[in-house]
Amino acid sequence: MLIAGFPAGAWGTNCYLVAPAAGEECVIIDPGHQAAEGVEETLKKHRLKPVAVVLTHGHIDHVASVVPVCGAHEVPAWIHPDDRYMMSDPEKALGRSIGMPLMGELTVGEPDDVRELTDGTALELAGLTFSVAHAPGHTKGSVTFRMPESADVPSVFFSGDLLFAGSIGRTDLPGGSMADMLQSLARVCLPLDDSTVVLSGHGPQTTIGRERATNPYLRQVAAGPGSVDAPRRGM
Repeated sequence: MLIAGFPAGAWGTNCYLVAPAAGEECVIIDPGHQAAEGVEETLKKHRLKPVAVVLTHGHIDHVASVVPVCGAHEVPAWIHPDDRYMMSDPEKALGRSIGMPLMGELTVGEPDDVRELTDGTALELAGLTFSVAHAPGHTKGSVTFRMPESADVPSVFFSGDLLFAGSIGRTDLPGGSMADMLQSLARVCLPLDDSTVVLSGHGPQTTIGRERATNPYLRQVAAGPGSVDAPRRGM
């Protein structure tokens, strides 16, 4: 399996391209702010043909390049219905203006073909299976994508802004909820095997085992009700 990722734009959002191997079809995950050029370079480098864009949530740092990327390759974008409005109205999702200079660089709106994600769905794309889990907390429509273990690689978990190395996504923007976040961490993350590789929306890769042992939020939900005071990340 081939997973090629790179941080893009003002927020350093991780964009991933996933394929069975070089020279085959691929899925693009979270083409965010200023990601279009990096997507094209990665497609060319690995001789990939995109068949879909899938989105962990609707914040502008994860979806800003959806329109140009989908348009250039005539592929659909998949997003949870609770976050779909954010593609056309990014400022509403943030509760404030993101700034005129940045807005001047963005193509706001939906691509021609938008499809909606459902909790528990197994998406079959590019010869790969992505298990979808609705994981509200960062936004109401946040989702994660998990790929099963195979002969040559462990299970891979695209966590979006649910879980980071040592932290979690912020919950203070419209639609965010710390109570929902903790419930999602318990329901979606805790059952995963320790060997599961976590590829998040920001920052380096990690594993569920490492986060179970060191992440204060995951340790909190594993231990039961309580409080934690640790930094959160993401836009």
